Amino acid sequence: MKAKTRKDYRASRHQRIRKKISGTAACPRMAVMVSNKHMYVQLIDDDTGCTLASASSVKDADNNLDAATQVGKRAGEAAKEKGVSQFVVDRGGFRYHGRVKAVVEGAIEAGLRNTKEAK
Repeated sequence: MKAKTRKDYRASRHQRIRKKISGTAACPRMAVMVSNKHMYVQLIDDDTGCTLASASSVKDADNNLDAATQVGKRAGEAAKEKGVSQFVVDRGGFRYHGRVKAVVEGAIEAGLRNTKEAK
């Protein structure tokens, strides 16, 4: 049997989260992906399988807390343009601290409302 990697453990944590969280058009799922180089955020309507809004740090030079807050603000502004006012966080198997938390707080600063507390 093959030994599990860190990536495998994160994927299994993400599957446990996805069993409990689902997004709708009124309250989409904010999927956060954090890598060593970049951060990606999507607001997803799971009923139709569509991405309503997205933002990333690909064009930013930094990958720190300030950049994470800016990515969250851009995602929040894009969601507001689409008429979205609330979301539920899908932290993607990552711990809710650091850059993940900064992305969510940036979206809240942009005017969105988190309907569920992150675990």
